Amino acid sequence: MRTNTAFLQVSLVMALSLAFATCARNPVTGKRELNLMSQEQEIALGQQSHPSVVASMGLYDNKNLQAFMNQKGQAMAKISHRPDLPYQFYIVDSPVVNAFAVPGGFVYFTRGILAHFNNEAEFAGVLGHEIGHITARHAASQQNKQLFGTLGTIATAILLPQATELAQQGAGLLLLKYSRSHESQSDEIGVEYSSKIGYDAHQMANFFSTIKRISESSGETIPTFMSTHPDPGNRNVTVNKLATEYQAKNPANYQVNRDQYLRLVDGITYGEDPKQGFVENNQFYHPELRFQFPVPSGWQHQNSPEQFQMSPKEGKMAMILMLAKGSSLDEAAQNLVKELSLNVSENQKTTINGNPAYVLISQQQAPQQQGQPQQQQDPKTATQIATWLIQYNNAVYALHGLSAASTFNNSFRTFQSVAGGFKALSDPDKLNRKPERVLVKSVPRDGSFSEAMNALGMPSARLEELGTLNSMRANDRVAQGSLIKIIAK
Repeated sequence: MRTNTAFLQVSLVMALSLAFATCARNPVTGKRELNLMSQEQEIALGQQSHPSVVASMGLYDNKNLQAFMNQKGQAMAKISHRPDLPYQFYIVDSPVVNAFAVPGGFVYFTRGILAHFNNEAEFAGVLGHEIGHITARHAASQQNKQLFGTLGTIATAILLPQATELAQQGAGLLLLKYSRSHESQSDEIGVEYSSKIGYDAHQMANFFSTIKRISESSGETIPTFMSTHPDPGNRNVTVNKLATEYQAKNPANYQVNRDQYLRLVDGITYGEDPKQGFVENNQFYHPELRFQFPVPSGWQHQNSPEQFQMSPKEGKMAMILMLAKGSSLDEAAQNLVKELSLNVSENQKTTINGNPAYVLISQQQAPQQQGQPQQQQDPKTATQIATWLIQYNNAVYALHGLSAASTFNNSFRTFQSVAGGFKALSDPDKLNRKPERVLVKSVPRDGSFSEAMNALGMPSARLEELGTLNSMRANDRVAQGSLIKIIAK
């Protein structure tokens, strides 16, 4: 959760129904297929969703990296199957290793994935893959199966069948999931597009090995870039074969550009940025907003600019902190009840560690169809909500606890304990915590990768993590003067 707490709620509604679908040629395959979305609708969808992506993740400010991404993106757009789309390229401020595209030409790379590339060719291969989803109209063909959901609202959490899905969304964004055939086709397009702008697509295959190592490493975030994709090991083999075949048919001097890329990512933020909030020893600390509260032991958690959310692994309850709308407790309570259609059964003013607060116990009303009487929820399946509105430092925060009505009494004890622990943050160590960064160094002497890391002062406990970051193994040989990535503050 960051200081950029603008509460954006964008509902992306597809305007063209199946009844009015037409058949059109796929720009990539040339085959005629059912077309559920016009190009104008694709562009409108991207334009509608972009503010939500930014609100959910935030943009990462690095002018040199952004200029590089724009340059390569536009070069690839020109040789793509749909050069007329208004392509836009963004770096989002997330440590998760991920890249994704939205219909209409919007392409996003996280700083996490940029930190893990080791040359321009790896970047270009993934860029081609994501542009391939757009040019092959994969989102249009998936449209009738899955739509973008509303971002950052408590109502979304209530509608999810299990609270653990909150954490699984990465940054809270319900992205379109593509079929394996779509992913395989985008791999092939990635080879073609990256090769056409002069890069060695074998490096794209190599990056799948990095992805596989991340997903297999305990304690690291499983990259959502791979969540619905074919096995990265198989993709390594397939993409290598595709690259070999393409280069045999189109002989050229294909580039890798390792050193140039490493200099670009020198200093990039690595992992979570503490100033945006972090969890340590079962406490959530927010240095910029200067508050803290407990996180129950064993709970999973996910932080984003709009909200901090957490839940136990079994997903029977969840808690979400977000900025409330309103300058006072009363105004915030009224807005909350109205916007979420809450039936409030209890309300009480209180004080939490010296901060004025308001407690609401409620249920969300079932959606009412136009012209139909209000539907009554089944008490056994209804979701009960406990909300603490807390006035602190000229803002009102809403801390919601959600569980099934049948288990709410037991869950409430946990919710109450967390809310009661909300207090001012004054520990200088937490307030001044600095993020880790990727630094690019020269190898001091010939030897193995592990020897180079040791010589550069890296702890042996992080050797596998550093190996993944550099796409190297402990015994790989490195030459004196070659560039290598380390992690430091």
